[in-house]
Amino acid sequence: MRMKNLHHYTEHHRYCVYREFGLSALDDRMLTGAYQPMVGAFAVGLYRLLFQHLPGEQVGYSPLEQQRRLFMTLGLEPSEKGRKYLVEQASKLEAVGLLQTSRVYTPENDDYIYEYELQPPLSPAEFFRTQHLTLLLRDKIGKFAVLSLRAGFSAAENGEAPYSAANKENISVPFYDIFELNTHVIDYELEQALSEVSSSAQRTGTNDAAEEMTLNYADIILRFPRESVNRRYVEQLRFDHEQLGIVNYVVNKFNLSVQDVCRLLDEDDIFNPQGQLLLDELQHKASMQFRQTKKRQEQQTVQAAKVVALRQHMEEPQPYADAGEPPVEHVVQMEYYVEVPPQFATKCDIHQYNMMLRNEPYTRLLQTFFPGAVPDNLIDIFAKIDLSYKLPGEVINVLIHYLMALLVSGGEQRINRNFVEAIASNMLLKQVNTYEKAVQYIRDQAKVKGKQAAGAAGTRTRTYGKGTKAKPEIPIVQDISHDDDSVSEEEFEEMMRFAQQMQASKQKGTL
Repeated sequence: MRMKNLHHYTEHHRYCVYREFGLSALDDRMLTGAYQPMVGAFAVGLYRLLFQHLPGEQVGYSPLEQQRRLFMTLGLEPSEKGRKYLVEQASKLEAVGLLQTSRVYTPENDDYIYEYELQPPLSPAEFFRTQHLTLLLRDKIGKFAVLSLRAGFSAAENGEAPYSAANKENISVPFYDIFELNTHVIDYELEQALSEVSSSAQRTGTNDAAEEMTLNYADIILRFPRESVNRRYVEQLRFDHEQLGIVNYVVNKFNLSVQDVCRLLDEDDIFNPQGQLLLDELQHKASMQFRQTKKRQEQQTVQAAKVVALRQHMEEPQPYADAGEPPVEHVVQMEYYVEVPPQFATKCDIHQYNMMLRNEPYTRLLQTFFPGAVPDNLIDIFAKIDLSYKLPGEVINVLIHYLMALLVSGGEQRINRNFVEAIASNMLLKQVNTYEKAVQYIRDQAKVKGKQAAGAAGTRTRTYGKGTKAKPEIPIVQDISHDDDSVSEEEFEEMMRFAQQMQASKQKGTL
């Protein structure tokens, strides 16, 4: 229990106890034989006292009471010495995993309420698998006492030798072979009542993750610089739960730490002159912080992977030399064969090339495409896809084959970082995680590009946006050459007569 000021932990403060379990005879023996030598009899007595705040057949919260009850029942004086001793005993229980203490601030009373959440003792198998608890118990009672205590918790198996697991067969009957549920009718009232009555529903599942990502006022103000101009605005968050909710919204959205939040709240133009948070400005700066952190983590991951790979290569040049067996090669079905690129036509056949795509790491595959050293930018691109995007190795190899095929086909598309990452992101969205899915993906892309090329070759029309029709072709007036450009007298008279009629109709229209 971290308590810097004992005036915040007195007999006048209220408290409650929460637990979700009951103690069995085995748990009692674990408390007495394993936990009591580590934390002492007084701490175990405090644990049992807190456990008895609820009846043994119930779980949940106990009524709120003043901590005067704890001091009087334990025989402690409500003084600084008594408070310090009670904090020390509670801290021992917390250290061995039997207790979790929380402090809840109540704005209406400007005071704290303490919540003691009890945890069940570990089973003997789990306890002795926990190294730090076993070592602490060894330091308290000795090695041979620990071994004797461990042997006393398990009964000897009947028979001369343990049963062989290879001869064990599970003949248990599953639930739905015996019982049949009426799933055609959904009782919403029952589900709502169960969710409201259940005390554990609010403390498990997604709510735990939300509580872990929620920052309170104390977390922020303890780390916020005292000399900051914005400190007076940050201090107002103590009673302004709406503004604190905005901060937690940004924290959950951009996965920020407490240090990041304090750094953002210390920036200029985060608060208006009235002391209110500017959500748009805070989100903008938080987004920049999120992208910088993500980029830095990706670079560190790539660099660390390079160092690890270099060390493994120097220490273990032949990783399977000691075993004497080569790594298992995966066979490629012929329906998923891809064509051999021209640069490999004289080096290997289609079977060897597809086996190389399926089994070789992408670093060796890149070396086969380049006569000299592989460009560093390509290595960085595919290292990021491997380490950050977590694409399988065979999928990366198919992606490399697809990109090299685009270059050989004479397209004008340049292989840069954005282009490669766009294809990798599309693969992730479509859940391309096997060699077969990757081959089918590049075949589908080739069909799409073929249709686009056929459409571009068939017409020279241009589309202007999605769903709009192509621009219609406007017929062009063509020059018609005549051998004899002269006009006959009959044609001339006909033209004059037509002109007079047009002139007369125009005059009638104006009148």
